[in-house]
Amino acid sequence: MIPSSLEEQENVKSIPMPVAMWDFDHCDPKRCSGKKLSRHGLIKDLKVGARFRGVVVTPKGVDPVAPCDRSIIEENGLAVVECSWARLEEVPFAKIRSPHERLLPYLIATNPVNYGKPWRLNCVEALAATFYIVGLDEPAEILLSKFGWGHSFWEVNRGLIARYRTCETAEDVKAMQEKIISELEADYAARHEGPFPLSPRLLTPAL
Repeated sequence: MIPSSLEEQENVKSIPMPVAMWDFDHCDPKRCSGKKLSRHGLIKDLKVGARFRGVVVTPKGVDPVAPCDRSIIEENGLAVVECSWARLEEVPFAKIRSPHERLLPYLIATNPVNYGKPWRLNCVEALAATFYIVGLDEPAEILLSKFGWGHSFWEVNRGLIARYRTCETAEDVKAMQEKIISELEADYAARHEGPFPLSPRLLTPAL
């Protein structure tokens, strides 16, 4: 009989492109989604100062992830910054380098820490969201499958993701996000008094 650990290793589906993170150890190791992916052998740790040639989800990005980024990810991979939302000022973003820095558009977190909060995605959600938006579903599903709550990310966000997938360029995604937020504001105004309770920013990073 094959030992369970070896059996699990044989059953792990591989992701055919590099997946990486800069981990700043801000999170509880037991709750850190990036560290959990690392334990499963699904993500590589990058040293500060290391250059990554693929797409990097970072607050220093200017453009959002768009379907046109698919070829870059297929060829060179995807990386994310693993850090706390409350400690962004401590991250040396100037030393995190990539020619393809990106943000994520409006999506809803479903992780246990920030469930239901727009933009507050954790590491695995940011990676999965990017894979989904560019049409690479299988890597997203492999990553999310390691979390008991992972299926809820797609269930909650599939409508939004489907709309972003109709876009091609970053400008298209920006326009779609503005349309989505306008619809949310109008829907809220029709049912409540006062302004929309969340103040959406045009593009906000997912970490």
